[in-house]
Amino acid sequence: MTDFALASGWRTATIEEIAEKVAMGPFGSSIKVETFVPEGVPIINGQHLHGSRVDDSPGFNFISYEHAHRLANANVIRGDIVLTHRGTIGQVAYIPEDSQFHQYVVSQSQFYVRCDRTKVVPEFVALYLKSPEGQHQLLANTSQVGVPSIAQPVTYLRTIPIPIPPLPEQRAIAHILGTLDDKIELNRRMNETLDGMARALFKSWFVDFEPVRAKMEGRWRRGQSLPGMPAELYDLFPDEMVSSELGEIPVGWGVRTLGDLCHKPQYGYTASAREDAVGPKFLRITDINKKAWIDWNSVPYCEITEGDYGKYRLTSGDVLIARMADPGHGVLIEEDMDTVFASYLIRFRPIHWQHARLLQYWLRSDQYWELVSGRAAGTTRTSLNAKVLSGFPVIVPVIQIAATFEQHVANLRARVVTNASESLTFAAKRDTLLPKLMSGEVKIHSSTSS
Repeated sequence: MTDFALASGWRTATIEEIAEKVAMGPFGSSIKVETFVPEGVPIINGQHLHGSRVDDSPGFNFISYEHAHRLANANVIRGDIVLTHRGTIGQVAYIPEDSQFHQYVVSQSQFYVRCDRTKVVPEFVALYLKSPEGQHQLLANTSQVGVPSIAQPVTYLRTIPIPIPPLPEQRAIAHILGTLDDKIELNRRMNETLDGMARALFKSWFVDFEPVRAKMEGRWRRGQSLPGMPAELYDLFPDEMVSSELGEIPVGWGVRTLGDLCHKPQYGYTASAREDAVGPKFLRITDINKKAWIDWNSVPYCEITEGDYGKYRLTSGDVLIARMADPGHGVLIEEDMDTVFASYLIRFRPIHWQHARLLQYWLRSDQYWELVSGRAAGTTRTSLNAKVLSGFPVIVPVIQIAATFEQHVANLRARVVTNASESLTFAAKRDTLLPKLMSGEVKIHSSTSS
């Protein structure tokens, strides 16, 4: 079964022996866009399976409770382990006891295991299937013809053998690894809060023009503070609005285009992503369109010549925008990493550093996304290009206000970057411990297991 000997007191069992149920998601025609409803039973898909626990943060599409009832065999509950059998195969995550919902439906690309909890701890089984040995077992029946898939996933999964420690050891292993996952999750939530604060500041200053309106209406006077507006910022903001092509804006501000604010845009590098460290990190659309920061741990690598590396290397302050696949999503590079960017991304490098943070949050504003929706083009695949993006209008404050916004946001984002970096360390520790705990190489003391 494995390359390691079973630890003392451990045994081997197949998934079939420790499972109450192994089942597939619904047929492709059972869940379609037209069946989605605003509220109901959430649908789990690949974007929710990046960690060892089902991630509620990306949000869900829903189907009605009646529809879910008709798909009873595809319903999953807390404790169930969800796996992907088609597309991004190898994904494994369990539904934790504190999940946002108590019931879900898996998508057409997923299948699941419901464990017999008198024999195994679901978290332990999920963690084993995520270990190198578990992944080797899981992907051994993979077909690479067309879309990658696991052949006969339910039948095959039932045959996979796994090591079974005594239940106290299973719980202890799950606890140790789960503690690291908890720290990663705490950092993610902190980052969501910090990012929300920065977004609120952007909206207040550059969408609602709250400081200007407060002065015009007499709600903000020299020497006073407003929520989020220290008294020393009073003289930065004007007390008058003027007309512009984008409606009323503060006097002294202007409307420029993205192209005006940046050097000549550049398309990214064409290469195949690699999981092994054959060169620099290779930033792709899928690495920037899920969170408000980059999870560098999940970014793959690529091979590249020295000359091309110099041409495509990213530096702090670069703005990247997706032109295809998921057009419009953008990110600001906030730290110098050994990384290049993929061909479906376009680099816009701000001419003045003071505009970098402004553009970072402009890319996530409703105004920007209205431009994306209105100007994206394409028949079979929606896309944008550098020329279209360069023409997008941006409301630009005087440079002193842009610099002040940069300082405020930089403090918040520095904590975001620190938390993300800390999470990388926790993830690396977890990934190092995982195979050692799963093989019994690292033993759990009895006091830990109690």
